[in-house]
Formats: sequence, structure tokens, C-alpha cells
Amino acid sequence: MFILVSIMGFHQLMAQGCVAIRHFSSCVGNTLENSLLGPGDIQVGSNYRYFKSFRHFRGTEEEPDRVSNETEVINHSHSWDFFLTYGISDRWYASITIPTVINTRSSLYEHGREERNTTFSRGLADIRAGVGFWLFDLEKNQNGNLALGLGVKLPTGNYNASDIFYNVGPNDGPQVRPVDQSIQPGDGGFGITLDFQFYRKIGEGFFAYGGGFYLLNPRETNGTRTFRETLSPILQNEAIMAVPDQFSVRAGVSHLISSAISASLGARYEGVPVKDLIGGNAGFRRPGNVLSIDPGIAFIKDNFSLNLNVPFAVRRERPQSVTDLQTQEVTGEPRAGDAAFADYLINVGVSYRFSQNRVKVNPELMNEFKN
Repeated sequence: MFILVSIMGFHQLMAQGCVAIRHFSSCVGNTLENSLLGPGDIQVGSNYRYFKSFRHFRGTEEEPDRVSNETEVINHSHSWDFFLTYGISDRWYASITIPTVINTRSSLYEHGREERNTTFSRGLADIRAGVGFWLFDLEKNQNGNLALGLGVKLPTGNYNASDIFYNVGPNDGPQVRPVDQSIQPGDGGFGITLDFQFYRKIGEGFFAYGGGFYLLNPRETNGTRTFRETLSPILQNEAIMAVPDQFSVRAGVSHLISSAISASLGARYEGVPVKDLIGGNAGFRRPGNVLSIDPGIAFIKDNFSLNLNVPFAVRRERPQSVTDLQTQEVTGEPRAGDAAFADYLINVGVSYRFSQNRVKVNPELMNEFKN
């Protein structure tokens, strides 16, 4: 079996630091390989992702002084997805993803602005499950196809993870508080994911690919306190964490270098919107979006696959939030919050297919399945 893993790359929304773009993978498969399954086929695997965020942006303007004067917030994020995808038929597939995270956050402002300290979170994140369907018969449309998916996100991750904060408690002592929204393992909301992916042959050994998803989070707030109102009375409207929507789209070109190696180059655009499509917009969120260039390489041998993607940011934006605009209207003063973003992310995936059938697909895209 040969699948062009890098055609689709990691179908993940990459957390970019202070923006609560939570680690998230499509509910219906992380790569094209996970979706092009025959009846009874099972794909199992894991994806690992790491980033360090530290560059602060307000709007699209970077604030380099935050790094030079050592007041920047630094997030380190490690996350692992463990997934299983099952081929229901030649065109229908289902998947479940169990994510885990380990996050740290180093800052001054959360610890009385007197000394830098680090908060920590880890554990199970929000489990996803869903189904997908290829619109066109794979055998009759071997040079391209389009899949649509529908999934759910369960609020299994802790959205009130806490740690010790220093110089902020009674008598300026330590106090246990919820960690920042950006490193909470879960968001506390039951979500619905709308998903699509496609591929198209554009030349000998070349494929165009694309896809994306939108996560609907109808719940408005999750009840977890931010303590931002203790920084300033005007931040009372940011005292409770929001449960925001998320989105991701990407596209690019993949090339078969050899029978076992392929490379891809694409772009992805992802983020947290200022307002949700469904539900209210109260509570604290850091809306933001990132445009990244996404190179990748994949190795596939028989039923085993290994891939690496390292997207690096070329444009980052932290727009005004609803609470920023509310505060600006009340005070008459301009208000725009900032957020920290990563320069790049490291994504590594490994998977293995247990194949029961043979599916006839373009051999440039996939060698026939091995029984």
C-alpha cells in the first residue's frame, strides 16, 4: 500500500500560543491516508505537535519590545493525538481521536509583575468523533475527489485546570487559580465540526490538495474564572472564559519523489473568530488568526507511514475582541488586547493500516492495498 500522506498534511488546527486556538484535529481523520480506506480497513496512529509562542502582536503589528525587555509571555505546548479510523465502505469512513496535552506558561503579569513564574497543565483534552463521505466513486474518479465530514467534540478535557500563582493572593502571597485559557486542556463546550477535504491530479506525480473545518461551539461561557478583572476594573467583562469557535483551511501541492517518499508545499489559514456563528459572544477570548507556509515530507512503506510538517507563520493577527470593543465604548479610549504567537510548529505523525480489502485508486496516489 502506498498513500500520499502529505497530500492532505496534518488536518489540524495548530495552537499558536496566547490565542486559544486549541490543539485540534478534524473529527474524521487527520490525513488523506486515514480517509481513503476500504471496507473493514482500520488505520491507527498518533500525531505529535510542539510549539513555543513568545512573539506578541496587537492587530497585525508585532510588539518587539516585549521580547527585548523580557516581559513576553512564553507558552510551550506538547500534544499527542491517538486516533483510529475505520472504513465503513469504499466511500464512508468513521474516526475517533483521543488527544492529550502537556502545556507550560511563563509570564510576569500573572504573578504580580514582580517575578517570572511558570504555570502548568496536562491531561486528556477534548475527544472528537465523526464520519466522512467521499462524494464521487473512487474507482471512476481516480484523479480527484471531494469528501465532506460531520463530527462532534466532547467536553472531556479539563477546562478549569489550576496551578499556583505568586504575589497575587492575600498579603501578596501565592494563590491557586485557573491557568490561562490558552493552556487549558479543554474548553468546556460540546462542539460540532463541519469538515471537507479534496485532492486533484494536476500533472505526472503532482497533486493539488486542500481542506478545512469549522468548529461550532454553541456554549457561550464555561464558568471558569480568568481573574483578569483583578488586573483592572475595566476588565470585568473578561472575568469568565468564553467557549469560542475555531476554523482552519489549507491548500497546496504534493509531489511523489519516489515510491516511498513524497513532499508537499502549501499554505494554511487558521484561527479563532471574533464572534461565533451560533450562540452568544460574552466572556473572555483572544481572537486571532495565522497564515502559515506549510512544507512537509512523508515516508510510506507497505502499511506504515511517517510524516513531518513544519508550518511557519508569515502573518499573525490579534483583532479586537467583543470585550475590547465593549470596553472601548464605555471608556472612550482605544482598547485592543494583544496575544503571543509562535514562529513555527513541529508536527510528526505515524500510522499503520490493517487492510482487509483492495481498493482500486490511481496508482500515483496509492499502490493497491496489501491483504
